[in-house]
Amino acid sequence: MTNKLKDDTWIFVVVQNPGGNEQFFGLQDAETSIAYIPAFKSKEDAQDCLIHLPTQKGTKYEVQAVMYKDLIQDAFANDFFVFMLDADGKIIDKIFPGQTDAPVH
Repeated sequence: MTNKLKDDTWIFVVVQNPGGNEQFFGLQDAETSIAYIPAFKSKEDAQDCLIHLPTQKGTKYEVQAVMYKDLIQDAFANDFFVFMLDADGKIIDKIFPGQTDAPVH
């Protein structure tokens, strides 16, 4: 049986401009053109992957913990999906509206 992410599970995301006009770092899937927020099971995975993500020079980025429920609410409200990635940036799960109980791999 696969474990599911619960609403109060802490996951990790990359935040642009922390402490100022901060926002979740988003990407667009090249194959499907779907806008998504990359999320990670651990801070270490997020930090390892951050160096491989297409960031903008001069913009500050920081890995932060966020509750799963809060992330999906914000993402869906702004027309983003949530993709769980591993440390290498490989997509391990895609979370769409209506599918809020994503499996944990």
